[in-house]
Amino acid sequence: MNSADKIRVTILTSELAPLAKTGGLADVAGALPKYLSRDNRLEVIAIMPRYREVKKKSLLQKLVFENLQVDWPASEKNFSVYQARLEGFTIYLIDNEAYYDREYLYSTPEGDYPDNGERFAFFCLAALKSIQALNFQPDLIHAHDWQSALTLAYLKHRPKADGYFRKTKSLFTIHNLAYQGLFSPDILDRVGLPEFLFNSEDLEFYSKVNFLKAGLLYSDAISTVSPTYSQEIQTPEFGFGLEGVLRKRADRLFGILNGIDYQEWNPETDPALPAHYSSDNLAGKSICRIELLQSFNFPVETSWPIIGMVSRLAGQKGFDLLIRSLEGIFKRPVYLIILGTGEKEIQNLLLASSKKHSERFGLKIAFDDRLARLIYAGSDFFLIPSRYEPCGLTQMYSLRYGTIPIVRGTGGLKDTVVEFNPKLLQGNGFLFQEYEAVDMLGAIDRAISFYKKEPAWSKLLDNALNSDFSWEKSARNYFELYQKILSF
Repeated sequence: MNSADKIRVTILTSELAPLAKTGGLADVAGALPKYLSRDNRLEVIAIMPRYREVKKKSLLQKLVFENLQVDWPASEKNFSVYQARLEGFTIYLIDNEAYYDREYLYSTPEGDYPDNGERFAFFCLAALKSIQALNFQPDLIHAHDWQSALTLAYLKHRPKADGYFRKTKSLFTIHNLAYQGLFSPDILDRVGLPEFLFNSEDLEFYSKVNFLKAGLLYSDAISTVSPTYSQEIQTPEFGFGLEGVLRKRADRLFGILNGIDYQEWNPETDPALPAHYSSDNLAGKSICRIELLQSFNFPVETSWPIIGMVSRLAGQKGFDLLIRSLEGIFKRPVYLIILGTGEKEIQNLLLASSKKHSERFGLKIAFDDRLARLIYAGSDFFLIPSRYEPCGLTQMYSLRYGTIPIVRGTGGLKDTVVEFNPKLLQGNGFLFQEYEAVDMLGAIDRAISFYKKEPAWSKLLDNALNSDFSWEKSARNYFELYQKILSF
């Protein structure tokens, strides 16, 4: 690569906000190219499938190629490519109606689509074909999660790409190691990869083919979404059976903390809030608190703190621990407000508790962005008791809105929340380590002990509001990692 040239980066992702989203991957995939593109040393494009919900977006989508073909055994071979412009970068959308014109991205309420292996293998091959058709020769391909991982297997084991990608380096990012893309052994033949890859040194994993493993084995470097998570996944507790593979690649494994978009998440301008505020003038936060209390018919004059939660209602997010701790929480002078959707059993247990403690426990089983932002702004504390957390964004949102996080010290939670030290007046939240009710309740007690106690409380709010988890910072870290990979 000529040093005078821009570094060309292609980002491959199965979801990207604001076009299609099921989780944090979409937020990262939407923000990263936007912020990288502000660096004039880089030229960045993104590629993702053109799902049904993408077609419905009020976004100019221009057809750039039709009737391109992937070279593989399956009957679906043709695809088209659409181009759209998002803030700062261009995205190319792989269009194949049979695979992507569906109501959901990956699964229905009944379970995963049975052809997900073929759907995302097709995406990987079609992305490589599109890059060539565009004549956008990338210095680096940055693939995200198992849905994009097979790209790296095709680059390594299908050299028919006539040397086009010979100098291209690769980075593979794990957003959540629990999701690996596991399929029966015959998938290799169906997606045009050699059968000899079904061995434990390649893609075999407990009698299945593991797509994510392709990203771990065949990339030039691996990243995760926080420094602590990059260490944790090398242990049996957090490695989901892949800790050995990750330990072997430890010298090429990096942790870069996700950021949040400080333009989009800003208590000084957020249109969802009844009043705005800043670290210099917190009056608006009190108005948000009153509106939040009113939303759940709680008394607005109360001096008790509000503990908020906005979360997927899932075991990973610590809801079994929370449910075991609810009676203990309600022995304390607090209100608890939870917003989210998820596992039926957790929903039912929370609903039962909210009926029992209706004067203290506000629960809404829904996805409601406006209410979520009111909870971030109007709560006093924000609880995240996760069993594991690759990065976590909600603690960053709560800090941005001056709401003090109480978190389990794992993954990105440990990298972003620092225990408050009342002597030094340093730190921005409260942590507990053991996944036990007594430890979580202890952290809640420490938090309550500082509520409205001066000068500690004002300093704690100030520390929270001045924490910096902006995407500018994260994008700089990614650029430095790209430079390192290109020097390998």
